[in-house]
Amino acid sequence: MRFPCVSLIRASLLFSIVLLRATAIGAAEFDGIIEPHRIVKVGSGVPGIIETVDVDRGDFVKKGQVVATLQSSVEKATMMVAKARMEQEATIKAKEARMEFSRRKKGREEQLFNKAALPFSQIDETETSRILAEMEFQEVLENKRLAELEYKRSSEVVNRMTIRSPINGVVVERMLSPGEYIEDQFIMKLAQIDPLNVEVILPVAFFLSIKVGSRAVVVPEAPIGGQYTAEIKIVDHVFDAASGTFGVRLELPNPKNRLPAGLKCKVMFGSGD
Repeated sequence: MRFPCVSLIRASLLFSIVLLRATAIGAAEFDGIIEPHRIVKVGSGVPGIIETVDVDRGDFVKKGQVVATLQSSVEKATMMVAKARMEQEATIKAKEARMEFSRRKKGREEQLFNKAALPFSQIDETETSRILAEMEFQEVLENKRLAELEYKRSSEVVNRMTIRSPINGVVVERMLSPGEYIEDQFIMKLAQIDPLNVEVILPVAFFLSIKVGSRAVVVPEAPIGGQYTAEIKIVDHVFDAASGTFGVRLELPNPKNRLPAGLKCKVMFGSGD
């Protein structure tokens, strides 16, 4: 005959085992994988024909480094025309001189008009000429401003045809070569490997023991080996009900890119605190 208290005893024992496993996490070791901190697909902001690709697979690049260029002779010519228009000073000075002359002429003729030595039609014509001269001067100033904006726009187009690396990283893959047309494609794929991400899947029993900011020891697989300290950056708060697990991401500093990404590793929690 089975007593109801047996089931309660077994449930209590199982609960105690789970708690024991959770408190013993310092001695626990889990499988993980070392991945790039981020992957960036580099393309072009404007369509065009690729003129140069300055890096290849396996090359390390710095943030801001030129990695490719597009053919831009027409765009550069447009930029230079806008620059020339922007720097035109002779037309502005001529219109300004004409405006000042019209103002002086009006002043002289007003004195004569006040002395009844000049008909109204003459001073009216002079006033109209002055107004037109001022409007022409404002027009050339507006044209100069438009030329400045056009030069800025053209410069931006030319700059966008020079493609620079957005990160410090390594070229993982090159998709296109000089002479090919680019519109919606990517020229290359870059990976940032300093720092590295370490992804680990843990049983839900350890959830309360894993804290963001805590440290762990990462041991890459052979032939790399060694022990490295990583910091917990992300603890998933949505469990996988089917497997009873949750994900954890650690950040592993990788100065001088000494460690490659894509490695399997062992992660020991508690040992790096």
